[in-house]
Amino acid sequence: MLEQVRDLGLLAPGRPVVVMYSGGRDSTCLLDLAAAIAGPSSVTALHVNYGLREAAELDERHCRELCRRLGVALEVRRPRRPDGPGAGNLQAWARDQRYGEATALATELGAQVAAGHTASDQVETILYRLASSPSRRALLGMRMRDGLVIRPLLGFTRAQTGAYCTERGLSWREDESNDSDAYARNRIRRHLVPALDAVHPAAQANVLALAAILREEGEVLDELVGSVLQGREEIALADLRRLGPGLRRLVVQRLADTAAGGPAAGVGRRADEVAAMKDRGTAALDLPHGVRATAVDGIVRFGATPRPRSDESRRPHRLGP
Repeated sequence: MLEQVRDLGLLAPGRPVVVMYSGGRDSTCLLDLAAAIAGPSSVTALHVNYGLREAAELDERHCRELCRRLGVALEVRRPRRPDGPGAGNLQAWARDQRYGEATALATELGAQVAAGHTASDQVETILYRLASSPSRRALLGMRMRDGLVIRPLLGFTRAQTGAYCTERGLSWREDESNDSDAYARNRIRRHLVPALDAVHPAAQANVLALAAILREEGEVLDELVGSVLQGREEIALADLRRLGPGLRRLVVQRLADTAAGGPAAGVGRRADEVAAMKDRGTAALDLPHGVRATAVDGIVRFGATPRPRSDESRRPHRLGP
């Protein structure tokens, strides 16, 4: 595995990297590989202790011990989830905290962020998105390189990372919450994936192969959208209406993503509404992810939805005493 990961070029000698280190099997494998390839002095492990599990302090202690053994620097963060109805989804909050802390640390160190996602995680991600999101893009899965984030283990299964750790004499921590069916991802891992394996022994490999095919075909679609827009961030409504339904969705999605500064999932499904905007005068259509389509004399542009003014800002200012 060491040579295969080295050949990917995602990790390199002397290149700074922040490894997201939970203490679990996959992140333990990743940390050891990063230390071996980049060198211990170039690696910083980031452990986020949410304090939500009884074993959280033991997990942190385990991470400290392995980092000491590998000669790797360790940074620990201890965010606390806000109470009340506005706290939101626990897993989403934890993920935001983890990636936010990793990005901030990597920016400070001039490093990239390494996440321990495996091929097994990729299968589960694609299956989850297949069930929860009617979008072709949702089925593309995770990329090995995504901005600051790299995923050197994406070509290896969970069984392979476990075998690597065993061979290297590396122990890891098990998160007992992974055995609970309370979370959708756990149900997919514990029930759906085994059911697919029972249907066909190559089920997981076929899911991964399909994602790879869709990514390659997605590049062709991106080129087609680019030929329609020709570098513009607007399009005539008449031209938008002449496009076939599929290409119209892709063009609207590209314009919305550009306006949002990132994926604005679901906007493409509103493409027909955008195309139906009036050609004369000015019209606006508010879309998901804080995106607004504004048509002025038959030309539609996308931008951020203006924030509503507060009551205070709407009050007339008093002049004089």
